[in-house]
Amino acid sequence: MTNVAIPARMNLSVVAPKVFKAVLALDTVAREGLDPVLVELVQIRASQINRCAYCIDYHTGDARRAGEREARIYQLSAWQESSLYTAEERAALALTEAVTLLPHGVEDEVYDEAARHFDDKELAQLIALIFTVNAWNRMNVTTRKTPGTE
Repeated sequence: MTNVAIPARMNLSVVAPKVFKAVLALDTVAREGLDPVLVELVQIRASQINRCAYCIDYHTGDARRAGEREARIYQLSAWQESSLYTAEERAALALTEAVTLLPHGVEDEVYDEAARHFDDKELAQLIALIFTVNAWNRMNVTTRKTPGTE
C-alpha cells in the first residue's frame, strides 16, 4: 500500500510569522482555566467537522498525553450516541458544533446548557478555545498542512 502525497500550498508560520504567533498566543490564553482533556475533546471535534487531518492527528496525540482513553477518542464523532461523556463534556461538544457550524447559529438551548455547566469565565474561555481551533483548522486546511509535517 502506498500513501498519497498531498502537497502543502505554503508554510504559514514561515510566510506570515506574525499571524502564526498571534494565533498561537490566542491558543495559549484560550486554554487557561479549562480541563486539559476537555480542551482536546473540543479541538478534536471541531477538527473532525472541519476535516482538518493535521489538527485531528495533533490533538488526538495531545489527548492521549493528557490521559484520554482511546474509546472516548474513537467515539467522539458520535458523542451524542455515546455514554462515555459527562454532561459537562456533552454541553461543551454541543457548543463546539454550534460555533463551528455557525451558519446554523448557536441556539439558546445549546448556549444555556453550556452556561449551566461553566461559569462566565470558563464559558468565555471555552468560546475562545472553539473559535481559536476553528482558526487553526481553516489555516491548516487552506494551506494543506498534513500530519507528519512541521
